Amino acid sequence: QVQLVESGGGLVQPGGSLILSCAAVGKIFSINYMGWYRRPPGKQRELVAVIHSGSATDVADSVKGRFTISMDSAKNTVFLQGNSLKPEDTAVYYCNALILLDPGRNTWHGWGQGTQVTVSS
Repeated sequence: QVQLVESGGGLVQPGGSLILSCAAVGKIFSINYMGWYRRPPGKQRELVAVIHSGSATDVADSVKGRFTISMDSAKNTVFLQGNSLKPEDTAVYYCNALILLDPGRNTWHGWGQGTQVTVSS
């Protein structure tokens, strides 16, 4: 019913920037929240940032001040802008969303396929 299509990522030099995008495609009535998690090598998946339907955001302390999350509601797309990247930002980044499918409050919760971000010189 719904797919999360991610783009962006790749190899970034320390101190560099990146933009990740994730588009929700399919049967969508409204979006409750969209966000980004990441799994660093050898570690568990962790929250990076989430944006809620009212535009409130939750941002991990480890990226606060360096990463910004935003949403284009008309396109059901969430963006993650990262600046001043560090080697410890290296991870597979996953899009996550909770979507309302219809006015009857049927929901879909799911993940994107993941995109690799490597911060290295």
